[in-house]
Amino acid sequence: MDILSVLWTTILPFLVILTIVVFVHEFGHFIVARWNGVKVDVFSIGFGRELFGWNDRHGTRWRVSLLPLGGYVKFFGDANEASGGADKSRELTDAEREVSLHHKRVGQRMAVVAAGPGFNFLFAIVVFAAVFMTVGQPTTPPVLGGVQEGSPAAAAGLQAGDRIVAIDGRGIDRFEEIQRLVPLNAGTPMQVEVDRDGERRSFEVTPRMTEMTDGFGNVHRTPILGVSVSNQHMEMRRMGPVEAVGQATTHTWGIVASTMTALGQMISGDRGTDDLGGPVRIAQFSGQAAQSGVVNAIMFVALLSVALGLFNLFPVPMLDGGHLLFYGVEALRGRPLSERMQEYGFRVGFALVVCLMVFVTWNDIVRLIEG
Repeated sequence: MDILSVLWTTILPFLVILTIVVFVHEFGHFIVARWNGVKVDVFSIGFGRELFGWNDRHGTRWRVSLLPLGGYVKFFGDANEASGGADKSRELTDAEREVSLHHKRVGQRMAVVAAGPGFNFLFAIVVFAAVFMTVGQPTTPPVLGGVQEGSPAAAAGLQAGDRIVAIDGRGIDRFEEIQRLVPLNAGTPMQVEVDRDGERRSFEVTPRMTEMTDGFGNVHRTPILGVSVSNQHMEMRRMGPVEAVGQATTHTWGIVASTMTALGQMISGDRGTDDLGGPVRIAQFSGQAAQSGVVNAIMFVALLSVALGLFNLFPVPMLDGGHLLFYGVEALRGRPLSERMQEYGFRVGFALVVCLMVFVTWNDIVRLIEG
């Protein structure tokens, strides 16, 4: 594959998709800051030297910068673009204190910080709902077309033709729900209820970690039951606005739950860390989504928006979750942590984020080398 092809099919879609989700995230910070009377000095897409920009009537500099791998909002009174603390280089006037984030009530500061991830989740719900209303949600009857020999499903006694009606007490209406729930239960027994020739029967099935290859040749380790769907026709079921928003909210929560479960499995050792990917893998998936059609690309934008929002909520200084942690401590103590403690926290957080980026990028490189 030549350089121009990689640029057009992978890098360009990645940058477009990343720019959208970063803009949504930073706009959340920006607009809630404005609602709370905080002056915003800079709204930047990208880092480094400014390529072009403009000033709005509120004095905010909107700009596009040289390195398009993120973005930031710089509030009045921030010491730097990372919003790591207040600028102590000079004393603020009373008028300046009124528009400084660091002089707002702790609840207002928490709202501004939480708005970034919050807008990522809200954006995803809106996108999913729009797709469910216009294109529809994939709906396949939860009837087993086959059971793989030697699989967990076969060992438990499931048979082709069984209609799965519930998993762990949760009703199942679509085969796609099975595909979403099973990965949450690696090595954990599941109570699977089926309808077999009109008789309700229950089986205990424990998903097993297995290497799977998707349509693009990507290899994933994921828990499976070892069943296939029947040849009954899949439909794209369109929904009304209320149902679409409900399903979109459920779908978004499902992504969050799946991600947290997978991380928990990695920590416990039930799942390897090979599935963790960095910018290279996200770029690959962006290109694949773009090549799969407009709808798949739009759905991937929403998926990445959820991932960005969730990642930023981790309680690590340097991330939004770290700021929320500090503000929560301040709310409980009635006063903020000392500047020295906050500085130590940001240094540790920076180190953790850098280590994570190095690790996931190494994963990406190894995956590329191994093909």
